[in-house]
Amino acid sequence: MIGKIALVLAAWNAVVFLIYGIDKWKAVHERRRIRERTLIWMAFLLGGIGAFLGMQVFHHKTRQVKFVILVPLAIVINAALAGICIWKWM
Repeated sequence: MIGKIALVLAAWNAVVFLIYGIDKWKAVHERRRIRERTLIWMAFLLGGIGAFLGMQVFHHKTRQVKFVILVPLAIVINAALAGICIWKWM
């Protein structure tokens, strides 16, 4: 059960990572962007690792204070939720 959940979380984080990359590409090419609110919510909806890696790899949103604070906070909350779920199911 935990293995399946881990696989789904890994896939979701990969999607979030790619979306940060797509938004960076759109920013460079002056295309319609993904809302910041959406990017942050994706991080809080169990995509914190993907968001953080997307920020670092694509150098995207790394100067915006709300992203620098909220994405790591999302990772901490995501880890706490994962820990609670694992502890409860074991």
